[in-house]
Parts: sequence; C-alpha cells; structure tokens
Amino acid sequence: MRDPRLRCDLPEVLLIAIAVALGTMLATLRSFSPALDPEHPYGTRYGTKMSQGPEEWLIRDFFQDRRGGFFVDVGANHYRDNSNTYFLEATLGWSGLAIDPQARFADGYRQHRPRTTFLPVFVSDRPGEIDFHVPLHNPGVASADRTYVAGVDQIARTDRVPTLTLNQILKQARVGQIDLLSMDIERWEPKALAGFDIRRFQPALVVIEGHAPIRQKIIAYMHEHSYVVAGKYWTVDLKNLYFIPRGADEPPLDSSADRHE
Repeated sequence: MRDPRLRCDLPEVLLIAIAVALGTMLATLRSFSPALDPEHPYGTRYGTKMSQGPEEWLIRDFFQDRRGGFFVDVGANHYRDNSNTYFLEATLGWSGLAIDPQARFADGYRQHRPRTTFLPVFVSDRPGEIDFHVPLHNPGVASADRTYVAGVDQIARTDRVPTLTLNQILKQARVGQIDLLSMDIERWEPKALAGFDIRRFQPALVVIEGHAPIRQKIIAYMHEHSYVVAGKYWTVDLKNLYFIPRGADEPPLDSSADRHE
C-alpha cells in the first residue's frame, strides 16, 4: 500500500497538476474557503492569523513554532496585513528579507519589523527595469503581468521599477541557507525561480502561489531541482503549493487537523 504521506516523484508530476487543478475547481464550487472558515482545524490549533489564507498556520505547523529561523519573503507587501512572515518575526524571533518594489511599505518594516531588511526591488530572471502595474483598490495584486492586474482591478498607475535576480539579492545580503522561502508575485513566479539557485540555498520549505496558467512551470522547476510537494498541505490550501527537498522528512499527518471537508 502506498505511504499516505504522498511523497511525489517524477511519475507523479502529472498527478500533482491534475489534483491541484481539481482542487482549484473545488474551491470555486464551494460556498466557503478553508482559509476563512472560523472552525478550520488549523485555526482551532493556531488561532488568529495575519496571512491572507491559511499560509501562516501551515508554516507554523511545518516548523512546529521553531524559534529563530530565517525567511525570504518575495512579494512581501505590507509589514503585517496579509503577511506570511509577520508572526514568525513578532512572536518567534525570526529574521529575514522582505522584497517588494512598492517602496511605500518600507517605513512599516523599519518601524515594526526590526529583524527584517526591506528591499524595494522586483525579483525576476535578470537585472534591469520593468513596468510594474499597481491596481486602484488592491495593492496586493500589483504585478509586472499587466493582463493579470487588469483582469482583477483597474490599473491606477504603471511604475518603472528595478529588477534583480534572487541569486543577486541573496549574494548581496550575504545569505547562506534559508529556512522559509515565501513567494507571491502574481504570475511572475517562474521568472523569479529562473534566477534562483535553489540547490545552493536549500530552503526547508517553499510556499509559492500557484495561479493556474503558471502552476505547471512551478512544479516542473521544483521537480528538476529535487523538490517535492508536501502532501500534508496539498488539499488544505488550494491557492498555494508547499514544497520540501526530496528526501526530507514529511511533516507528520494529523487526521484531526489535516482533513477539512
């Protein structure tokens, strides 16, 4: 019988894509979202959260509220609101990098996130400049992908912002190994991953938003670089993908918290 912890390898790449696609369809058909359900099992265990969805709960679960880790938050946005890393720093003493081209967020990090270095740059596959589209109502969906932003909200303005690769940023910041890589840059994730040597920095957990048009590219990159989907969180968060190094121990299953139907 197959181990229920769902360690994913090459023969399962298509299975992953199919399952995630079905999960997205299921989320659309549901009248509620697990992330917003006040009786969600992870909410019962971990309480309130700052992340938009269940990301904070699942990150805490994976690291078992370990103290003093290091994160890289790509597409960090506001220092607290919808943040995947605020709790890690404020409560568990983590430190890290917050990367977002919207420089207006810098003051919030300076005042409230002393362990975090905020970098006002956009992560892509090469250094240079790029058009960055800021929506009128929701700064959280700002992106270099104009089609995506225009499909979600009215574009308020387009800024010309600097780009660097993630490798360049980490080298300049003298970062060694990463505990958590969180990435949410609205369909630009494959470009950001193309400029990242994941084998060198070896994040223990990668949490990355997986929009349908680019999801397979993310899965292919991770497979090529020996990362697999953490099966425990596969159906808990239908918006993001959670990757761990191939061969690493899966977080233990807990039937009381890992099934939410």
